[in-house]
Amino acid sequence: MPTILTHAAVPLALGLGLGSRRIPGRLLVAGVVASMLPDLDVLAFRFHIAYGEALGHRGASHSLAFALLVALAALVLAPHFKTTRRTAFAFVAVSTASHGVLDMFTNGGLGAALWWPLSDARVFAPWQVIEVSPLSLRRVFSSKGWQVLQSELLWVWLPASLVCAGLWLARRRNGSAALGRA
Repeated sequence: MPTILTHAAVPLALGLGLGSRRIPGRLLVAGVVASMLPDLDVLAFRFHIAYGEALGHRGASHSLAFALLVALAALVLAPHFKTTRRTAFAFVAVSTASHGVLDMFTNGGLGAALWWPLSDARVFAPWQVIEVSPLSLRRVFSSKGWQVLQSELLWVWLPASLVCAGLWLARRRNGSAALGRA
């Protein structure tokens, strides 16, 4: 898995790129939390649930079905997020689903159960370019942790920054065009 903070790159890029009119601050925070939420499954280790089990690490909580369930909660909470139900659902669904997708690009672990409950199979992307993060906090602050951080900067934060910049530029261009028509 990428480090827990790197999972926030996707909702931050989308939210900041689209702007606060489309993604209000409360919804942005919800998206960041939703992007990290699947890794609560590491608690399964404390309950002696094996890594490869459906409720184990990178299991059901990393699936698209789980992303849809979290998005349904956001749909209900849309008034609290000061946005439409459609926007809350879509943003939180993408934010949550991005977690499993990013984990598919790592070079360790068993893959992500993206298609659970339709399939228990753990899947990887065709390219595993992101260094898998150690589960131990102590190891995150080691030379292995430095390798992971460099990998995440290149393969997650750089593309996310480019998406954010592209969305921001498109928003600026559309705003300028609208002003020109007025």
